[in-house]
Amino acid sequence: MAENELVLPAADVDADTRNGSIYFIGNATTLIRYAGFTILTDPNFLHKGEKVRLGYGLRSTRRFDPAMEIGDLPPLDLVVLSHMHEDHFDRVAERDLDRSVPIITTPHAAAALKKMGFASPHALQTWEAISVAKGGARLRVVSMPGIHGPAVVGRLLPPVMGSLLQFQTRPGKIGLQLYITGDTLIHSQLREVPRVYPDIDLALLHLGGTRALGIMVTMDGKQGVEAIRILQPKTAIPIHYNDYTVMKSPLEDFQREVRAAGLEDRVRYLDRGETYDFEVPESRAR
Repeated sequence: MAENELVLPAADVDADTRNGSIYFIGNATTLIRYAGFTILTDPNFLHKGEKVRLGYGLRSTRRFDPAMEIGDLPPLDLVVLSHMHEDHFDRVAERDLDRSVPIITTPHAAAALKKMGFASPHALQTWEAISVAKGGARLRVVSMPGIHGPAVVGRLLPPVMGSLLQFQTRPGKIGLQLYITGDTLIHSQLREVPRVYPDIDLALLHLGGTRALGIMVTMDGKQGVEAIRILQPKTAIPIHYNDYTVMKSPLEDFQREVRAAGLEDRVRYLDRGETYDFEVPESRAR
C-alpha cells in the first residue's frame, strides 16, 4: 500500500542539511529545526501551578513554566503528537494553535483533534508512515510502537505512539534519523525498532517515572538507560521529567543510571530554554 503524502508550501530558501537544532520548551514540548522543516512536538504551554486533567478524576500540577509562550512560536510546518493527554496537548494548544497546521498523531488523537476543529490531523497506525514534502526537502514520519502502562492501567490510558523522523537530503538518502519515544515503558516491540531502523542519530526520551493509580506509566531513570541500550542512538536527550507532580522519578535518577552504565558520552542534558545544536556530516548531508 502506498504511503500517504503531505505536501507543504515550498520554502523560498535552500534547506540547510548540515546544521540543525532542538529547543527544549518543557515537558515533552520541543522545537526541532532541520533541513528546512520546523516541527513542534507535544504542545504543552500551561504555566507553573496550573493543573492538567489526566482522566478518571486524576489531575496533576505543573511545576515549571514553559520556556516559550505559544504566541512566540515561529511558523510551524507540522506538529508531531504522541497521544491525547492534557500534558501533551493542553487547553492552551487547543485554543491558540493554528487550526490549519498539520498534526501527525495516533488515530485516537486525530479523531479528538477533528472534534476540536483542527483541519489537518493525520492518523498513523503503529509502523505506518507518512511522507512530507516541502519544496525539494523530504521528511518521512513513522509511527513507532508505544505502551503507556501495563495492561492493568493501559486500557484506561489513551493509545500512544513513538515517532521516527527520517530527513532525506535527496531522494532515497537519509541525512538524519531522530527518534521520539513518546510516553512508553520498555516493551518487546521496542526491541524491533533497531532491527528495522538501525543507525538512529538522536533520541528524545520521555522519562519522569509518571505514576497513575500508583503504577508507573512512563520510563524512569533505569528504563531510560535501557531504552538507550535498545535503540542505540548516537546521542540521547532526556525530556518529559520533573514538570508535573505525577512524575515520581526525577532527572537525577536517570543521571545516576547513566553514570553507572558508563553512557555519559551518549547523553546530552538540556534545561528548559536551552538548545542542542547538531551537525550532520557532509557525506550524509549531500
